[in-house]
Amino acid sequence: MKTEFENIPLVKTEKRFEIEFNGHYAFIDYHETSHQISLIHTEAEPELAGTGAAAAVVEKTLHYIEESGKKLLPFCPYVFAFIKKHPEWKRIVDEKFNAYDKL
Repeated sequence: MKTEFENIPLVKTEKRFEIEFNGHYAFIDYHETSHQISLIHTEAEPELAGTGAAAAVVEKTLHYIEESGKKLLPFCPYVFAFIKKHPEWKRIVDEKFNAYDKL
């Protein structure tokens, strides 16, 4: 994660994990059960394009999921690609996830 995002807090709302950077948002829509968190869609406002904000919100969210003790279901293509690029995060993916073997 780029250093400018390190001290920005991750905010969990009813439907999203989000960060705010220079008045703009990067977020991930999610669904949560007692044992799993499904990440559905990642988006950053156009003003944040190319800044690394989307990767930062993903990394912060993965840390949150790990600390919560829950398992991840990475339905979002961006999150899935992030985990393929950073395979150390496969440790929090639920082994029952259909594409687990493709990570």
